[in-house]
Amino acid sequence: SAGFALAVLSGCALHNGSSISEPDSAKKLSRIAFGSCIDQSKPQPIWRAINASKPDLFIFGGDNVYASEQPWRLEKLQNAYAQLAQNTGFAQLRNATPLQAIWDDHDYGLNDGGADFPHKQASKDEFLKFWHLAADDPRRSREGLYHSVIEGDVGRKVQIILMDCRAFRSSLKPTDVRNAPGKERYLPDADPTKTMLGAAQWLWLEQQLLLPADVRLIVSGVQVVAEGHGWECWGNFPAEQAKLYKLISNTSAKGVVFLSGDRHIGAMYKHIASNSSLNYPLYELTSSGMTHAWATAKEVGPNRLGVLITQNHFAQIDIDWSTRNVSLSLIGEQGQSLKQLTIALSELSSSDLV
Repeated sequence: SAGFALAVLSGCALHNGSSISEPDSAKKLSRIAFGSCIDQSKPQPIWRAINASKPDLFIFGGDNVYASEQPWRLEKLQNAYAQLAQNTGFAQLRNATPLQAIWDDHDYGLNDGGADFPHKQASKDEFLKFWHLAADDPRRSREGLYHSVIEGDVGRKVQIILMDCRAFRSSLKPTDVRNAPGKERYLPDADPTKTMLGAAQWLWLEQQLLLPADVRLIVSGVQVVAEGHGWECWGNFPAEQAKLYKLISNTSAKGVVFLSGDRHIGAMYKHIASNSSLNYPLYELTSSGMTHAWATAKEVGPNRLGVLITQNHFAQIDIDWSTRNVSLSLIGEQGQSLKQLTIALSELSSSDLV
């Protein structure tokens, strides 16, 4: 069996210029760029490298601005978005490239925040404004910001699934030894009532995974398969993590690649299931730190592929439709390749679909 591989992404809402662009069934996506963690008050030379790479789509994976100081104030979020909008490099990308976006904690409004954040509707309203979501966009009429689009025709369909891991997420279990390796902030919580996505989003996600697509970029603000640390991640809720894996298996969804952010590091991960719920490896691409990567980061990373990237970077996903390969890359501020991995599309499907 070739197995089935997944990669994890963190991302946003499809946008081109001043308004969200509608999916185009005739459009072929070959180069998709992705990044997260942009402090609007810091220098942003990364835009030069991103614009030079000429992506067909850019996905903002969360922490797209920083406005999470407490007590939370709407004016701070508005000012943060205004400052990002005025950045020349960002404006150039926005005018030339379709965009997708999802939030994470710092543009949501509370560091490590979840469903109990009291200002999430006001924060959402600003997100809708800044990303110019259309009047009939479904995110305007339902709770949260989860969203999905499909681009391309038969044989080259790319689905972008943007999960909202903030608006519905249950409270986390604090660590018993702060900063201890492997349990820096949080511990796994076995409480079966805890949720990452909430009931409505789980149902929606199942519906999306049943749609036909050749490549699925699933964006999650927090890491999905990464192991070995006690920061925010899907591993904080092991039952929810297992539910996600099982859902992908049960829907026979192929072509999944996870993109994530939040951590201020760049890394790639591969998870081999030890139980029968998955018969394929899961890949995750974390790209976090466009303006302020964690230069001294160190962690064990038992399922990480190679070293941590600790300098400012963005991610690039190149799909070669002729050879049916997907290349995952982390790229630095000067446009230099920091890490690269190529996966055959045939590996990104369960054995019964090959």
